[in-house]
Amino acid sequence: MRNYMVFDVGGTEVKYAVINNNGEFLKKGSFPSSPHDFEKFTSDLLEITSENRLEYQVAGLAFSTPGGVDSEKGTIGGASALPCIHGPNFKEIFGNATGLPVEIENDANCAALGEVWRGAGKENSDVLFVVIGTGIGGAVVKDRKIHKGVHLHGGEIGYMVLDTVMENGKVKFRTWSELAATASLVRHAARAKGIDSTGLNGKIIFEGAEAGDHIFQEVIDHFYLNLAKGIFNIQYVYDPEKIIIGGAISNREDLIDEIYKKMDLILDSVKNAKVRPVIEVCQFRNDANLLGALYNYLQRQGPNSERTIA
Repeated sequence: MRNYMVFDVGGTEVKYAVINNNGEFLKKGSFPSSPHDFEKFTSDLLEITSENRLEYQVAGLAFSTPGGVDSEKGTIGGASALPCIHGPNFKEIFGNATGLPVEIENDANCAALGEVWRGAGKENSDVLFVVIGTGIGGAVVKDRKIHKGVHLHGGEIGYMVLDTVMENGKVKFRTWSELAATASLVRHAARAKGIDSTGLNGKIIFEGAEAGDHIFQEVIDHFYLNLAKGIFNIQYVYDPEKIIIGGAISNREDLIDEIYKKMDLILDSVKNAKVRPVIEVCQFRNDANLLGALYNYLQRQGPNSERTIA
């Protein structure tokens, strides 16, 4: 049995865990992120690694981070709430500092891999993972591995164009993130109410709808319809075995039932569409990124590691 040091790098905190190659958590913790100070970011991670390395005989380091991760090189492109992590080579810096193998992957991809390894997709080979939050992100899993695409944009499903509107005589295209992310739910509810969105959130909107607020009910109804439209499109583009939904909204017990209600309306209208997507919520919630970061490590470290996860 081998143990690994795994880090889930976020905008406000870095979560860490020691996990063995069976996916069992031996230790968990967190510390504040250092968005603009890479030296402190590095020293914090190395300190945690040093504290646990001997006790748990750590065999390698695995990272889940935001941004456009180049897993081969070990660098992070794009932008995120942690400007300091974009540019430095994680494999070189942390590998040289510890003498351990290092692997890194994007956080949404890690969440998907965690669910494929031990969660809702553990019996599946081809999965589409959808993360619904401030925007909509995702990951494409093919043969239990991440498909990134030639421009590292595989799974950027939030960019799908689902609607058009006319504004000042010009056509404006609206993406899935604009129509079905939780942030868009808040914006649409505020607009429908004629109020400022400050102080409004999804919890207030759903509680108001349950208390009989017809405007909130209508906004939520459109929210679920737009979610179903995007999921329908995903099913017919990729045709995965399962579509797994993550993000805070996945905690709602009625989420899948409500999406299926809208999905059935679409299927009734599109007569030639016979495939009803299999939709589930993620199982590991906040731990999915950590698990997936390790699964990515084990996959990328070759046949010897792969045997431990068969």
